[in-house]
Amino acid sequence: MTDAFIPLLVAVPLLGALLAVASGLVSERGPPAVAGGILAVQTALAVWIGSRAVLNGPLSNAVGGFVAPYGIELVVDGLSAVVVVLVAVVSLAILVYTVRDDPGGTAFYTEYLLLVTGLSGMSVTGDVFNLYVFLEISGLATYALVASAGDGPSAVAALKYLLFGTVAASLYLLGVGYALVATGTLNMADLSVELARAGYDSTLVLASFGFIVVGLATKTALFPLHTWQPDAYNDAPDSVSALIAALVSTVAAYALLRIAYTVYTPAFFEAVPVARDALVTFACVSIVVGSVLAVAQSEVKRMLAYSSVSQYGLVVVGLAIGTRAAIFGAVVHLVGHAIMKGGLFVAAGTVDDLIGATTVDEYAGLADRFPVLGGASAALMLAMVGVPPAVGFAGKWYIALGAVRAGTWPVAVVIFASTLLTLAYFAILVERMFVAPASASVQAATDGGAADRERGRPTAPPRGVLALIVGAAVVALLLGIAVTDLQTALQPTLDTLLS
Repeated sequence: MTDAFIPLLVAVPLLGALLAVASGLVSERGPPAVAGGILAVQTALAVWIGSRAVLNGPLSNAVGGFVAPYGIELVVDGLSAVVVVLVAVVSLAILVYTVRDDPGGTAFYTEYLLLVTGLSGMSVTGDVFNLYVFLEISGLATYALVASAGDGPSAVAALKYLLFGTVAASLYLLGVGYALVATGTLNMADLSVELARAGYDSTLVLASFGFIVVGLATKTALFPLHTWQPDAYNDAPDSVSALIAALVSTVAAYALLRIAYTVYTPAFFEAVPVARDALVTFACVSIVVGSVLAVAQSEVKRMLAYSSVSQYGLVVVGLAIGTRAAIFGAVVHLVGHAIMKGGLFVAAGTVDDLIGATTVDEYAGLADRFPVLGGASAALMLAMVGVPPAVGFAGKWYIALGAVRAGTWPVAVVIFASTLLTLAYFAILVERMFVAPASASVQAATDGGAADRERGRPTAPPRGVLALIVGAAVVALLLGIAVTDLQTALQPTLDTLLS
């Protein structure tokens, strides 16, 4: 019975986008109210369906009654359940900050809900072409959201993102086309059988894998396909930066994992070991270069953006190694990164709203003036570094463990080196907040905030936003503690992926 409700995971936010447009014709307050109500329903629906999939096994729905492989199939298993719940919960949580950030306009909330539609569809689709459709929906919505600041830098960032995103989606679609020619089907489960029959060493199959991986790697922002990301994260409105940093590349990385193990299967990597070696090398370079570039940044949002290049490299290297521990570590790090990075971008936007600080040096003395904000931000940074028992440690531990068990010791060394580099750039920021003398902007806030009030800035973090940042830090800690329970819940799905 639960199967019948799976299409609602896509239909509810899509309907919400239409309702946001309609409500905007009546009242300015209509679109944010509609967005909040729709995302609350989406979260409840995702948790219900996801819990059923984890407890009772995978759920599937043939849309319109057209049975796969000819019809479009939506599937929820343990892994997709985690991702679709993550999309719903994080988008609802960041909406709290979005409303406070007050982007205004019906178009913004419509695009917000369309992005949730696309990401939810990517999470549950069982069809590679349908994945392309949802990839484009989420991409178009993201381009518009990045440009919603209405200034030159955000427009340029959105155009750059549009160009990269169009090329990435086109490469992915080209790979899907090669797979279709080789097999005659687009259904993921059916493809896994037909690709084996076609022969993994077939030119068509190899070409399809290469184009799909490069397309999704661009969306994931792996080096050197990452250059759209820093501008998009830095020049978008603060609430948009938090949303896309937490979810967009996260779901793209999930799609890469899903296609690699559901469509091509571990047998492909055994038959074509160069594919695994190329992915491992690609990801390791991204881990190191992303960390080095993050260390070199003076602007906080750009530092966080380059940090994501490194962190997604960790996810991809975990799925490329292919052992049970490494894949589980990739999933844990994917979820943990979404929560930690979303919280950090909300914190960065809040600091900008409070005192106009955007660079590392301007954060000096921040914790003295705003101790809870500074403490929660520092906790998220340390979790990202991998200080136990936070989720950042758990993800890296399982990926490194998987690398050692697979005999790929250099990967474990790369993970350790990237952890030191992550510590380097976050330690500088923490030192500025807690040890360095207060910067001019923080000092002005400490002196009473009269100038800030004249500029319309708040003199204290909004309670709802502060609760969001603290909540992200608490969840990052609790996820690390509960990682063994998550492993137990995902065990059947991991067994299926690796079979």
